Amino acid sequence: MPAPFESTLPYEEVRIHAAAVYCSDGRLGEQIDEFLHRGLGLPRYDRVAVPGGPVCLAGRLLAFWEARGVEDQLRFLVRVHDIERIILIAHAGCAFYQVRLGISESLAEKEQLADLARAAHVAAGLGHELSVETYFARRAGERIRFEPAAR
Repeated sequence: MPAPFESTLPYEEVRIHAAAVYCSDGRLGEQIDEFLHRGLGLPRYDRVAVPGGPVCLAGRLLAFWEARGVEDQLRFLVRVHDIERIILIAHAGCAFYQVRLGISESLAEKEQLADLARAAHVAAGLGHELSVETYFARRAGERIRFEPAAR
């Protein structure tokens, strides 16, 4: 059994009132954190990472069970953590679209952008005066670029 580990980072009591919903693909975790911290200026945020990310809020039948859980989680965070801002992030090459939904890679981005718009509508309805932002992440050489998605 490993020895106990103590983080060197201090605990921050103050909430930021923001939540992010994104794909649980571990290849993008560090880049998503960097984008949210440095790109959007969020020192901390509540995380909801699930396979496919925002697709679970887009009303797709094949993501029904994921949707139920994520909607409940977000509703809880909005109420208990006073969430005012929700960031939805989809990414190119998402295996959920190809494997679970059976959408070809050539059509996936178009479907993901449409799903982001639908998911934003659902997320906005989870509380009063919620600000919802959508982004699409894609490879740019060896880096990941986060682009605002049109709604």
